[in-house]
Amino acid sequence: MKRLRWQLLIVFLALAAIGVLLAGQQPPAVQPLASEPISGGSYTEGLIGNFSRLNPILAFYNAADRDISRLLFDSLVRFDDRGLPQPVIAESWGISRDGTVYNFSMRTDATWHDGGSLTSADVIFTIGLLKNPALPIPADLQAFWNEIEVIGLDEYTIQFRLPEPFAPFLDYLTFGILPAHLLEGLTPEGLIDDPFNMNPVGSGPYRFEQLLVEGGQIAGVALTAFDDYYEGRPFINQMIFRYYPDPASAMAAYREGKIQGISQISANILGEALDEPDLNFYTGRLPELSIILLNLADAEKPFFQEASIRRALLTGLNRQWMVDHVLVSQAAIADGPIFPNTWAYYESIPRIDYDRDAAIKMLKEAGYTIPAEGGEVRANEEGVFLSFTLIHPEGEPYASLAQSIQRDWSALGIDVMLQAIPYDQLINDYLEARNYEAALVDLNLFRSPDPDPYPFWHQTQTTGGQNYAMWDDRQASEYLEQARIVVDPAERTRLYRNFQVRFAGELPALPLFYPMYTYGVDSQIKGVRIGPLFDTPDRFTTVTDWYVFSEQSGGEQASDSTP
Repeated sequence: MKRLRWQLLIVFLALAAIGVLLAGQQPPAVQPLASEPISGGSYTEGLIGNFSRLNPILAFYNAADRDISRLLFDSLVRFDDRGLPQPVIAESWGISRDGTVYNFSMRTDATWHDGGSLTSADVIFTIGLLKNPALPIPADLQAFWNEIEVIGLDEYTIQFRLPEPFAPFLDYLTFGILPAHLLEGLTPEGLIDDPFNMNPVGSGPYRFEQLLVEGGQIAGVALTAFDDYYEGRPFINQMIFRYYPDPASAMAAYREGKIQGISQISANILGEALDEPDLNFYTGRLPELSIILLNLADAEKPFFQEASIRRALLTGLNRQWMVDHVLVSQAAIADGPIFPNTWAYYESIPRIDYDRDAAIKMLKEAGYTIPAEGGEVRANEEGVFLSFTLIHPEGEPYASLAQSIQRDWSALGIDVMLQAIPYDQLINDYLEARNYEAALVDLNLFRSPDPDPYPFWHQTQTTGGQNYAMWDDRQASEYLEQARIVVDPAERTRLYRNFQVRFAGELPALPLFYPMYTYGVDSQIKGVRIGPLFDTPDRFTTVTDWYVFSEQSGGEQASDSTP
């Protein structure tokens, strides 16, 4: 035993000595070289739609035109993904205490792509176009600007005078500014047909290069990085956009190597897109709210006026199943009319989860039971049955969503009849006329970063407005009135918090989902980031940071990993 201990001691000492020798021979730790984006390369994206005019004032009704115009033309302000205004051409601004006067100082280093300076005269000229009834501009936007007095205080200072306080005013300053020196003097008809719309001069990070023509048709547009862009030249030298009639055609083009990005990955191509190993996905919330409106003023459906019944209806909907199976996970469950992660959203609004048993209990407590004489539809002691018609837009995904809603409510003992209607007819003949019982619709808030729920929920909008649910609630209306005229952001936040609490308690309508936007870009393109969107061109907010190539600090080109 004594001899064995000595042998073990000798072995231990030998191993320790070897370990010390090996440690001394380890190479020094290598610090990875930092890589920095460098200029070069191009990006080609497939746009769903057709070319019309590269003029931001004439692009309200063409999403593909707005996408490209976003890169060509800058605006006074832009909104971040939280809905907060950020300076672009405007360097700073101030608001009078009464909220009726806005003074803007413009940056002095912004230039047009032809070398001229962008000044307050260009802003005033562009607003003059927005006021013109002869141009294809939304009537409500024209009416708004015709109420605003615009004054050029000097070459780079501009003043807006409002007839009354209106806190969401900054929303209206996101229009692309046009060059007065090239377009002033044109008639509205002349502007619509002017060659400028096919060979534009803007002030954005990219300048127009050429139209891509194939078979006598405009197949795409090529843009080149603007060397003198005031925020710095973009890294990617060339942005090319090619037009496709639908997402499936764009998906086929990507597989053939013709494009590197797809402007929108719709649900019908999502499965194919997921099979592409080099296609990265960037997802952001769209400015839409899918919702079930209930006609609270329908005397023949008195149960809609009971908050407990409305809560039971929402509790009995398996919204997560609809998101997963009908919407292919391209939506997020909604808790209210203000978008999450924006400055006005109240985080403590309770989520109403699916619970069929709890919903049935609520209906029973409200006096609606299965009649003793038989049947499957609940009724109260007065003989009022829980039965109504749900109208919805034709086509998918609305038809499948409506069927899911019908199935969930049928399980509660509610009789729901479905009626599919063309979308325009649904709005004009049913919602506008208040000629409906329940409606599955999308509230569209595109290009409206300010939350301002006033148009849909204020009591004055029940007649002639967009308060289609006919919610006549004085307390909620007071919050909305004050939030529209108060300048202080903290006070507006408090008022919208109170409104959301009131809405959640009363549930005048049943919020379902916030649809999601999915953007596909090949892994060769680095630095792409998107957040929640207020319009699809918002995906280009960080475009000056996108790049193809990078360089390590030692001067060698880096091989970037897939984001």
